[in-house]
Amino acid sequence: MAEAVLKVAGVSKRFGGLQALSDVGITIERGMVYGLIGPNGAGKTTLVNVVTGVTPASSGTVTFAGQDITRVKTYQSARLGLSRTFQIVQPFAELSALDNVAAAALFSQPNESLRSARESAREQLAFVGLEAQSDQSAATLTLAMRKRLELAKALAMKPKLLFLDEVNAGLNSAEVEKATKLIHQLAASGITIVMIEHLMKVVLNVCTRIVVLHNGKLIADGMPRDVIKNSAVVEAYLGQQYAQRAASHG
Repeated sequence: MAEAVLKVAGVSKRFGGLQALSDVGITIERGMVYGLIGPNGAGKTTLVNVVTGVTPASSGTVTFAGQDITRVKTYQSARLGLSRTFQIVQPFAELSALDNVAAAALFSQPNESLRSARESAREQLAFVGLEAQSDQSAATLTLAMRKRLELAKALAMKPKLLFLDEVNAGLNSAEVEKATKLIHQLAASGITIVMIEHLMKVVLNVCTRIVVLHNGKLIADGMPRDVIKNSAVVEAYLGQQYAQRAASHG
């Protein structure tokens, strides 16, 4: 069995009267690509926020690389090797693409010099195909470019585990294909990836395992071919037509 890099055990999160997560338990194995799927409001982003220190869990524990990180702050989780993109992309609009990425590198590695942060930023911008836009202000970039800038920022933090939150939302099919290619390359480089994604075509193309949340509860966790046939997942999220179509293609 592959080594577990992240363990979420009995995690619940309550916001006032809203139970956003209920007793969620997931083990993420090193080097795998996980799809985190489910209807809107299922608790997917809340789970990522809990793991990365944006919002603390109400109960339960989060362990990363053998270390209890249940109560760590965002900057601490970044320095440990947890990185993420955000669904709503909000770069520093007036800064250049290069300085946006360099800022992320400095945030996660405070001892890094500005010069080496910028070198790292150039590398990441080249990787995501934004080399030519490095001196442009982030405000001038298209949505697809801003999404790739967000990915470059996350990569500049040198992640061991990368959370991708709806990186394909709002993109056309050619842009989705480009983004999917980048995710394949990242996975091949050894970074463990957990992606929140609504496009099932992307999930099935990229992910080695799928985790499904519904109403804050874990309803499935397994291989893609098994999860898409799971009756609870079909009922809560995929719908009968999709499941039948997927089965006939599988």
